[in-house]
Amino acid sequence: MNDESSSHCQIPSPKPTTPSSLNYYHPSPSRTIYSDRFIPSRSASNFALFGLSTPPPSDGGADNDTSSSSAAYTALLRKALFGSDLGFIPPSTPDKKNSPVTTTNPVNRNIFRFKSETRQSLHSLSPFGFDNELPGVSHRPAKARRIVPRSPYKVLDAPALQDDFYLNLVDWSSHNILAVGLSNCVYLWNASSSKVTKLCDLGIDETVCSVGWSQQGTTLAVGTSNGEVQIWDVFGCKKVRTMEGHRSRVGALAWNSSMLSSGSRDKSVLQRDPRVEQDFVSKLNGHKSEVCGLKWSYDNRELASGGNDNRLFVWNQHSTQPVLKYCEHTAAVKAIAWSPHLYGLLASGGGTADRCIKFWNTTTNSHLSCVDTGSQVCNLVWSKNGNELVSTHGYSQNQIIVWKYPNMSKGVYKCES
Repeated sequence: MNDESSSHCQIPSPKPTTPSSLNYYHPSPSRTIYSDRFIPSRSASNFALFGLSTPPPSDGGADNDTSSSSAAYTALLRKALFGSDLGFIPPSTPDKKNSPVTTTNPVNRNIFRFKSETRQSLHSLSPFGFDNELPGVSHRPAKARRIVPRSPYKVLDAPALQDDFYLNLVDWSSHNILAVGLSNCVYLWNASSSKVTKLCDLGIDETVCSVGWSQQGTTLAVGTSNGEVQIWDVFGCKKVRTMEGHRSRVGALAWNSSMLSSGSRDKSVLQRDPRVEQDFVSKLNGHKSEVCGLKWSYDNRELASGGNDNRLFVWNQHSTQPVLKYCEHTAAVKAIAWSPHLYGLLASGGGTADRCIKFWNTTTNSHLSCVDTGSQVCNLVWSKNGNELVSTHGYSQNQIIVWKYPNMSKGVYKCES
């Protein structure tokens, strides 16, 4: 029994191994073997670039192809960083089989000197200097001074245009379409095609007092002499709805992203949402006379309103009373413009008895500056591309002025009669 159990428990002896049965690693003769993969090789480093002595090559060494590539790369890098006047010949594409790249001995210079090492221009945007031989470097001439023509490029006939300072009868859309209210009709002029379209006719009992494009440029609001605000689909040429609420003419309109504000001779401002059933969602009271100017800020958070009571008010989205009041104007405030470049910068213009453009910082509630234009200020518009302001004027100069803010240097462009 013991013999039988021992025969089952015997472990077979291992077979003798031969060198042919093991997988030996045979390194490639062209590769350099390092004792540790975390220790880098310095054989291809160019210590001459930093004024250091070049370490002797390792026993394994690098072949001619590697040395040629390293030398070519070093020469190109040196030329890009320090210019082409350091006393060596720019390398050409090496011939791997025939001859290596040959360079002359570089000039030993301190790489941290700044006087004559490069030929970089102060106006160059390239980090490698102002070298015509470097690819991808272009030289742009100085920007020419912008010239604004003094004569209009297009003159449109506008019969029956009401001569009333308090009305806003012209507005330009984001689709390059001009809306003009003439008596009881609204006309559209396409600046791209010069096509004129009659959008609507209010009839003999109503006249157009204001027009205002939505930010998308597809919807036009029309304020009437009866206190109504009509919403028109321009591309469909149909009236979407009519909203009431005012007891007198609507002379000012202003859109934000989703709301429409209307100012009236009844001294109120109505906040309207065309998406809801109600004619208006809130009523803003504060002016003591007709509201003739309205403008939303570019972030749609603040509404500025100007009135015939010589007051300029600022409202937020949720207030029914003005959060800021400015009373420095001495005439009606119709011209209002928010700067698209400086947050909280507001410009306002006064009527005939005032003639001034005033600048306000609504974030600090402070008066910044004032300039006397010498004429009634009718409209203000900031340039979207530069820090410039355009003002249009009525009595008595009837001019258009382009201002450079903040020094307020100007060029006057007299309107033709």
